[in-house]
Amino acid sequence: MSEVKRELNLFQMVAVIVGLVIGSGVFINIAPVQRATGSPGLAVIAWAVGGLLMLPQIFIYAELGTAYPDQGFGYLYLQKAGSPMLAFLYTWTAFWTSDMPSITILSIAAVTALDVFFPALTVEAFTTKALAIVIIVILTFIHVRSVKKGSWFQVMLTVLKIIPLAVLAIIGLFYLDSPHLFLRPAGPDPAGHSVFWLIMMGAAGTVWSYAGFPNIMYMAGEVKNPQRNIPVALIGCAIFVTLMYVLISFASGAIIPHGELIAKQGFLNPFKYLPVFADFASAFLAVAAFISCVGATNVCVMSQPRLQYAMARDGLFFRTFGRIHPRFGTPVNSILLQSGFAIVLVFLSRDTLDALLGYFTFSYLFQNILVYGSIFWLRKREDYRPAYRSPAWKLMAVLAIVLPVPLILASFNTFPLSGMLFSVGFTLAGIPVYYLFRARKRRAR
Repeated sequence: MSEVKRELNLFQMVAVIVGLVIGSGVFINIAPVQRATGSPGLAVIAWAVGGLLMLPQIFIYAELGTAYPDQGFGYLYLQKAGSPMLAFLYTWTAFWTSDMPSITILSIAAVTALDVFFPALTVEAFTTKALAIVIIVILTFIHVRSVKKGSWFQVMLTVLKIIPLAVLAIIGLFYLDSPHLFLRPAGPDPAGHSVFWLIMMGAAGTVWSYAGFPNIMYMAGEVKNPQRNIPVALIGCAIFVTLMYVLISFASGAIIPHGELIAKQGFLNPFKYLPVFADFASAFLAVAAFISCVGATNVCVMSQPRLQYAMARDGLFFRTFGRIHPRFGTPVNSILLQSGFAIVLVFLSRDTLDALLGYFTFSYLFQNILVYGSIFWLRKREDYRPAYRSPAWKLMAVLAIVLPVPLILASFNTFPLSGMLFSVGFTLAGIPVYYLFRARKRRAR
């Protein structure tokens, strides 16, 4: 039976994590977060809170990843914890409500980033959707042929994207006295929310931007020296990404007038608002944003199919997802089918990305709560021997489970209700589907 190969080193892992986490979120989520909080100052705090809320989760990811460095991530852990139904539900919700939408959102964001050169490239334009599909098809072709070549392509894209983001973060430090910065919400909040809840609503808006960390765990079976490289890559990248988001949010809030920023839909380009070099700088960042979003799409196409592959190999998903290419050693059908469904979703997307972001946010938070809870059962297993152990693991696990709950509740205020309800519906639909697959597996035996 063909198996995947361990070909990813630490440098490639960092490129994969940073390349996905700092993808489109830094360009399309700044406006929703500032709309939710009502002020640039609270938006910066919300980005910091979003990063801090990730740390307990990162510690749990690192421990579980070194205990079981194989393909499948949450599906694998929940299976070993003794709950095949929750393992199936995790993969079901990931595939339909977070993995596919992430490819769709990122590819559309990549194309709309070029609206500086081509104003017709709006979210709803047919040309935008056609070009987004071209991006998905090209990246799919690369990853069907080789995970190693795809990862080095990701290294190049990540290096190119970090340079302009670092420049933007540094420029923001020269705008400490900007008249656009204020801490309190602009005008009275008609819903009467407290400052704490405004920050939580903003933090809910950052979930998409911090959501890429688990993706490298999908590929744990392809990581070299996973006992060392997984925790080093996860914890180091979490600190770096949080710092970058806080500085970029501050710079954007300082440079762009509040009213104009919160009115923005889709890609946000802060360099457009710099007085002297606006034309050159906005074009420069547009190209950088395009590279960034393509890089993030590249990681999704590369990493996410490993989840469905692992479940199909256990007979709890469509068997075709478990096929390994005999020559290239990649889960070819899982890659092709995920990209195909993402292309369908490109055509179904409406005139904004907010509904898709809400569709993604609920399922992402829900499915990972399941993963964090699995550690209480996994630590009782005889084969549980992680190379890295989380500090105060019980506290970290409880925090990882509890802290996303207010974000789930706040997301119903942050995003359109339609996307949230579709996500809840798809999640619940996984329960009867699991029992159908289980019955089919029993008949096959």
